[in-house]
Amino acid sequence: MGKIEELNKIGEEILNLKHSPLYEYRVENNYVPVPGEGSPNAEIMLVGEAPGANEAKTGRPFCGQAGKILDKFLESAGIGREEVFITSIVKDRPPKNRDPKPEEIEMYTPFLDRQIEVIRPKIIGALGRHAMRYLMMRYGLEDKLLTIGEIHGQVFETEINGLKTKIVPVYHPAAVIYSRKLMKDAEEDFKILGSLL
Repeated sequence: MGKIEELNKIGEEILNLKHSPLYEYRVENNYVPVPGEGSPNAEIMLVGEAPGANEAKTGRPFCGQAGKILDKFLESAGIGREEVFITSIVKDRPPKNRDPKPEEIEMYTPFLDRQIEVIRPKIIGALGRHAMRYLMMRYGLEDKLLTIGEIHGQVFETEINGLKTKIVPVYHPAAVIYSRKLMKDAEEDFKILGSLL
């Protein structure tokens, strides 16, 4: 099976995830899951936290206000959005945009693990603290884990399925909406991602 077929299969499974604690909320609000989008051959994979309202209405990651900021950061780093694969640790929107619960993260992250296996990115940008925490714990970097404020923009090397991979915690584009003073640091984080290519 090719990469596109594999990714489509994962998307289909997420669509039919009726035992998810977020499935009922999805149906009640006419939302759709957001498995992710982008190049199946991406060298950079960006992993966010969970879809927001715009994303859950369209099925596209980062298509609202945070998405516009993400696009600006990618552009300033010389990275085309079409070159990357963008997804999140939780693929359905949590109610009222709250943080994902541990059991929700546990339910959805096997899909993320499979997406990483299929795409085999060289660089993973962990957007925000939830993605940072999951990816660093999952891929043997737990001893390096600090707050995102302390380690954003740092490059951590690990191995995923025999492939050398760099994990870079970066500020989530939505964090910039709430705290404009993070703008410069967040933009620099993305330039670090671009410099690794």
